[in-house]
Amino acid sequence: MSRWLDVARIAAGVNVVLLLGLGNVWLRNYRRHGASHTLGLLVVGGFLLLENLLWVGLYVFHDGFVGWFVATTPDVQIGMTLLCGLELIALVVLARLTWT
Repeated sequence: MSRWLDVARIAAGVNVVLLLGLGNVWLRNYRRHGASHTLGLLVVGGFLLLENLLWVGLYVFHDGFVGWFVATTPDVQIGMTLLCGLELIALVVLARLTWT
C-alpha cells in the first residue's frame, strides 16, 4: 500500500469525526437560537460530511479506486492526499473557534 493512501484515509476519517462533532454543536445552537448563519454552517457541514464519507468509501472499500491510487504517480497521490489534508486543517481551525 501507499503511505499517501494511509494518510488520506486517516485525514478523511478525522474529517468525518470533526464534522459530526461540529454538526452536533451547530444543530443544538440552531435549535436554540434559530440564527441563519448557524443554519448555513449546518448545510455546508452536511455537504462536507457527505464528501468525506464518499472519500472514506473510495479509500477503504472501492478496490478499483485504491488500485488506481496506488498505481498512479506520487504527484497525483500527494495531490489527492492534500485535498483531505487541507480540509482537515480548515476543520481543525473551525473546531477550535467553535469549541472555545
